[in-house]
Amino acid sequence: MKLRCPECGVSPIFAPLRRVRSLWDWFTPLDGCPRCGYAYLREDGYFLVATWVINYGIVAGLAVVISFTLDWLYDLSMRQQALYVFLPMALASFLFARHAKSMWLAMDHYFDPHVKPRTSPSHDPGKT
Repeated sequence: MKLRCPECGVSPIFAPLRRVRSLWDWFTPLDGCPRCGYAYLREDGYFLVATWVINYGIVAGLAVVISFTLDWLYDLSMRQQALYVFLPMALASFLFARHAKSMWLAMDHYFDPHVKPRTSPSHDPGKT
């Protein structure tokens, strides 16, 4: 949730907020970790599941629960529902997009770790 490299936990996955100049900068992770070399960007469509299942699923599910709860407690009109629930959820989806991609990277690393093979000391067959 700290938007850090899943391998080393130190380097950021995304550009810092002060360097974000466009929506592309906001949504696109950096190429990889400069410290450990873990690649954040794999192939096209890698973050598609993160966008749909994690981001959209959590935000839309939360919107439905909040909407039904507010309707049950306060009997709001559709206009009030849109104002109090659905408009803020668009902002929540925008703000949660980076975290969804970060969680997707962490889950991918957990279930399929891209561990570099350890280098063993050089073994010279001529020496005993």
